[in-house]
Amino acid sequence: MRGAGNDFAPTDRIVGSIVDMAGVSRAKMLPIARLSTFVDAGAGASPSWSVFCVDDHLAFTPAFSVVGDLRLRIDADDVRNLGDGTYWAPACLTEQDGTPSLACTRDALRRVTARLEESGLSARTGHEIEFTLFDAATADEWSAYGLNAVLAHDDFFARLLAAAATAGLPVEQVHAEAGLNQFEVSLAPADPVTAADDVVLARALISRTARAQGMRASFSPMPVAGGAGNGAHQHVSFAEDDRPILSGGPGPHGLTAAGGAAVAGILRALPEFTAVLAGSALSHLRLRPGMWSGVSRCWGLENREAAVRLCTDTAGNPHGANLEIKPVDPSANPYLSGAAILGAAHDGIVGAFPLPDEVSVDPANLAGAHAVDLLPTLPSDVLGAFESSALARDLFGPLIVEALAAVKRYEHAEYRDKPVDEVAQRFRYAWTS
Repeated sequence: MRGAGNDFAPTDRIVGSIVDMAGVSRAKMLPIARLSTFVDAGAGASPSWSVFCVDDHLAFTPAFSVVGDLRLRIDADDVRNLGDGTYWAPACLTEQDGTPSLACTRDALRRVTARLEESGLSARTGHEIEFTLFDAATADEWSAYGLNAVLAHDDFFARLLAAAATAGLPVEQVHAEAGLNQFEVSLAPADPVTAADDVVLARALISRTARAQGMRASFSPMPVAGGAGNGAHQHVSFAEDDRPILSGGPGPHGLTAAGGAAVAGILRALPEFTAVLAGSALSHLRLRPGMWSGVSRCWGLENREAAVRLCTDTAGNPHGANLEIKPVDPSANPYLSGAAILGAAHDGIVGAFPLPDEVSVDPANLAGAHAVDLLPTLPSDVLGAFESSALARDLFGPLIVEALAAVKRYEHAEYRDKPVDEVAQRFRYAWTS
């Protein structure tokens, strides 16, 4: 068990949660006295949990209906102390006999990580968590990236960092972002599954701390129509036989051949995985040029408008060279987004994909033969590319593809054409824990 203390009181409780296809965390809570039951037998969950939509509509499919039963199982070693008698652990969806369910998104990321390892590769992932606080500072006491913005919420961050220390969450940095009351928390890199678990934990701690301070935290891709969108950028690094592949090579900025192929694999697959990385009915409002959202399908050294930003191995980058994947937003299931990115990179490495030319300027300024393709944002294009993707089916399996496609198809049909203000307000707190 990670986090401070393990002397339980009779009122203490343990929460186990998964993340569904809409990116929403769903959970069961048991008295802490039944921790061993949560580990060994699990808590019941209908297969329909996999087709809950962001508004709690059930997008039933042939494989996901009212019939059947799965279990939420946790590992005692993963339990974190959230404080105030509440403990949390990431859960896996399993069959009743304990075998992993093919609809389990956490297990999908495990499978992709194992695939990398079988090829002699390892990966580290670090997540950025952007969120917006409501009922917080007013515009006249706010500056983008401002010292005043951070110090105005000094008590909030003191409480958040204390909660993170208790839970064993490795926070590396906090700062104000561009939008009013928008902040970012950066987490330390870890193995991909642990890193995705940390995203779920961080959102829970941020949400709890905000409520305790009389505020509410929004992880919506677009909490206010016309405002600053929240991203969920992922930083990934790779090693082959314990040697970094994004530095020390003969390629541009030190890329090795394998590192360049990883970049190429991610870029080639991004249109197929837009439904996974930024697939909500609000995501297109952020996924635009000029939003630093990586809508341009290209790569570049420290290029914040490129979908893949290369961060090189310098003294200012103590974790070494890595790739920042920018299109990801908080509506994404972090296990599936991680699996998509790592699986696409692996596909590029195995296939020895050639590295595309670097874009070293704002891609919006390129035209004609030099113009850069944008990621799809029309629902038909986003869903069509995902459903026809052989790589998505290979990485996720047919059940996850079926469930995610059904959820996103419903959400876009129901909300994409409604007034933006209405949809932004309706789902402002949909991804709050």
